[in-house]
Amino acid sequence: MTIHINAAFDSGNIRVLTVEGDRADLEIVTDHLSDFYQWFHFRVAGAKGRTLTLRILNAGGSAYPDGWPGYKARVSADRAAWRLADTNYAEGVLTITHAFDSDVAWFAYFAPYSMERHHDLVSRIALQPGVTHRELGATLDGQPIDLLSMGTGAKQVWIYARQHPGESMAEWWAEGALEYLTSGNVTATALREKATFHVVPNMNPDGSRRGHLRTNAA
Repeated sequence: MTIHINAAFDSGNIRVLTVEGDRADLEIVTDHLSDFYQWFHFRVAGAKGRTLTLRILNAGGSAYPDGWPGYKARVSADRAAWRLADTNYAEGVLTITHAFDSDVAWFAYFAPYSMERHHDLVSRIALQPGVTHRELGATLDGQPIDLLSMGTGAKQVWIYARQHPGESMAEWWAEGALEYLTSGNVTATALREKATFHVVPNMNPDGSRRGHLRTNAA
């Protein structure tokens, strides 16, 4: 069966060079009008029961090649639970080896945080007591930049994440921070009394959706 590799979805990024048998040669696409690249996110279909070797040939020219030694790509069959994939880096090539026990699997630089999940987060937190939502503006692609504020204290605390869109783990952290700050936890309550928190969970939604590492749509 022919395998299919695709990145035409939210935060997707990969270019297929060749597919020969159980090996695929790939490369990461640079950010728009930029030389930066490192984030990748793609899916592979049609490989159940096979062990594939996925080689990212241009890894050595990425923004931070020193981050590849010892690095493990992320893989998921359901896009909810992400685990570490068998990954090796040598001579500028990042090689992912994966034995497929499902019809389709997704691979990523780190566990993706989708724009759909972002909007779910905004809607959920905006409904919490004492939380106000404000749209700071729109991006070049027309996406909203969301601000969530909570607390009554005099100290103004700003928290923002994903000015570099490839740092998806930052929005995972922001999600946890927002859930904690809006909870009934004794410490969270005390924090809201002493400070007012302003949280921008995604500073760069265009770059996030486009599958960029560093830049927006400019």
